[in-house]
Amino acid sequence: MILNGHLAVSVLGGGAVGLGVFLLVREAMPATPALGPALRRLHPPTGLTRPGSKGRDLEWLSGLTRWVRPPQRQLALLGQTPEQYTLSLVLSALVGLAAPAVSTAILVAAGIRPPIAVPTVGALGFALVAVLLAHRSVLTRAERARREFRQAVCAYLDLVALQLAAAHGPVQALERAAEVCDGWVFERIREALRIAQLQMHSPWAELRELAERIGVPELGDVGAIMQSSGTEGAQVHDSLRGRADSLRDQIRTDNLARAEAVTSRLDIPGALLVFVLIGFMIYPFMARL
Repeated sequence: MILNGHLAVSVLGGGAVGLGVFLLVREAMPATPALGPALRRLHPPTGLTRPGSKGRDLEWLSGLTRWVRPPQRQLALLGQTPEQYTLSLVLSALVGLAAPAVSTAILVAAGIRPPIAVPTVGALGFALVAVLLAHRSVLTRAERARREFRQAVCAYLDLVALQLAAAHGPVQALERAAEVCDGWVFERIREALRIAQLQMHSPWAELRELAERIGVPELGDVGAIMQSSGTEGAQVHDSLRGRADSLRDQIRTDNLARAEAVTSRLDIPGALLVFVLIGFMIYPFMARL
């Protein structure tokens, strides 16, 4: 009976791991975009869920999502929905719960029977660590994406200034500058400009809304500067160039600060290595005493 119980635990643990891997692969594979959700993103009806959500596919996670309180701006920057974030936490917790069960099954197969408290406590600990790692991964990827977005906005400021210098209008300058470069940042900018055109909104207002939603205020500066050109007829070429230069200096300063922080962390293992070498040098003399 004991062997049958351990066999059932191993089968359940293996099934849970297989299910988790299947769901992770299913979420990672690119899906064919549906026409209905795309139209709802362009013309969001009032009173419905936020644009970009998967609708019925992840409706069962809505209640859990409200309890988890996902980081909205980071997810919007990464192009993920709160339901997808919650699903990643659930899958990570399942994998963490299943890992000790699989390890216990391997030990039982080898003839070692640990106490039942060991896999239970280990499963809870592994689940908590897996959830924290999944959350930390989202924050890290969002921070990296935000730095990349700021660098692209710096180039976008220069491109818009060049389009204005070529005697294009404010709206046309924003659109033509966004069409010059590729990449996911410029794709997000082009999508915002298309939404503004289809909904008959001003493009600078749409850019400011996108900047507020994803937490990149530098993009909102582009909208604020271009608004003065579109509504007041102000000459903003020099303002765009000046903002691009100041943003470039700020990015350089942040990169230097981050490099200094990494260098200071590398000094610790270097100092430890020196102490180890000194220990190897002193040990023969100390052993002879």
